[in-house]
Amino acid sequence: MNQAITPGKIQADTNLHKTWSKLTKNLAKYKWVYFMMIPGLIYFLLFRYQALWNAQIAFKDFKPLLGVFDSPFVGFKHFLTFFDSFYFEQLIGNTIFFSVGKLILGMPMAILLAICLYESAFKGFSRFVQTITYMPHFLSWVIMLGILLVMLSPGEGFFNAIIKAGGGDPIPFLTTPKYFRWVVIFSDIWKETGWSTILYLAALMAIDPTLFEAAAVDGASRLQRIWHISLPGILPTIVVVTLLRLGSILDAGFHQIFVLYSLPVYSVGDILDTWVYRQGVLEFQFSLATAVGLFKGTIGLILVLVSNKLAKRFAGSGIY
Repeated sequence: MNQAITPGKIQADTNLHKTWSKLTKNLAKYKWVYFMMIPGLIYFLLFRYQALWNAQIAFKDFKPLLGVFDSPFVGFKHFLTFFDSFYFEQLIGNTIFFSVGKLILGMPMAILLAICLYESAFKGFSRFVQTITYMPHFLSWVIMLGILLVMLSPGEGFFNAIIKAGGGDPIPFLTTPKYFRWVVIFSDIWKETGWSTILYLAALMAIDPTLFEAAAVDGASRLQRIWHISLPGILPTIVVVTLLRLGSILDAGFHQIFVLYSLPVYSVGDILDTWVYRQGVLEFQFSLATAVGLFKGTIGLILVLVSNKLAKRFAGSGIY
């Protein structure tokens, strides 16, 4: 029997036709934009989403000769192995310390630098400072290690030369546990602050200039204009950046730590990523390394969802 044609079905078909027509028009109008998106989409499909399929080895005793499907299923064995490990609390503590330290100390410095550059009356000088501060971002951590050795070397390092000139004993900053953590945090701030400043500077430039003019006419000082106009104006950007950083709170900077740390500072410098590298790549424990990576991703997802909800409630804006 022929299916009865109802007004609801006619309306649904009409809406579907309108949606399809609008979609095809947008595709035709922005075809070159979508074309330029193809390389990025391919990258994420191959190296991000396809990797999620192979993440199932976290629940298996993976054997390369057997493959992903034929390796025996072991459930949460590898997760429990990691949680019961002697290194679990140490790795989590070191990772969070580095991430939170870089966030708490680095973000205010980037915001302060952006405000100083924006408020500067000497635009040529501010552009020079901006260029100098964001140039370290483009240097690899291998090069940064060379610079840090010149500055912190116990023998001829710049800071140790000052210490010895004052009658003190040289300090091996990179191999002493109580100094190593701060070397990591402040070297990251030095390298990335200028680059982070670009985001906040762009947000400041998006603020309506008439707000500053009206505040000046009303007698507001420069500090009052910064406090009541500049900071509220860049608050959405601060919230978004903070949320993104919270989502990757367990990513403390593998390349930096891997280049800077050594055996004497493993107790304070070893993080999740470096431990996974040793277990997964050097010890061939692929399932255990994948389990830790999956654990990191799950915690990051939860943090993004929770922090985004809190940001919407208290700041009025979020990622989505």
